[in-house]
Amino acid sequence: MNVGEHCRRGVISIADSADILAASRLMRDQHVGFLSVYHQGDDVHRPIGVLTDRDIVLQVTAAGRDPRVTKVHDVMTRQPLIANESDELRDILQVMRLAGIRRVPIVDARGAPAGVIAIDDAIELITGLLCDISGSIGSERHREWRAHA
Repeated sequence: MNVGEHCRRGVISIADSADILAASRLMRDQHVGFLSVYHQGDDVHRPIGVLTDRDIVLQVTAAGRDPRVTKVHDVMTRQPLIANESDELRDILQVMRLAGIRRVPIVDARGAPAGVIAIDDAIELITGLLCDISGSIGSERHREWRAHA
């Protein structure tokens, strides 16, 4: 299974030169807590960082910084883990687990944003697989019970 098959499409990106107020409003309007950050002027929007709602709370709000003058590049996580669409899902999940990372931007062959994989997505996938397996086992047991009746 590769990451591209299981990531959520529709990455929300923001320029590194944007202010935190704009980033916060974008998160609110798009109902997300994670933004991929690109360098201002990069038409492909290659990720150079990530910004989370937690980054904003801890590094801006709690620190008493003005979100109108604080820039995304001031608080973003630089050099984030980035996965290619073709990377193996299990490998990325293992790195995420070991590093304590909850979300990873996924890029296509050009380096453009293609999606995001989150630990929650992996849990959903695993839960679905387990339900499928248990459903198959339950169906087989049901057939066995009916055969013996």
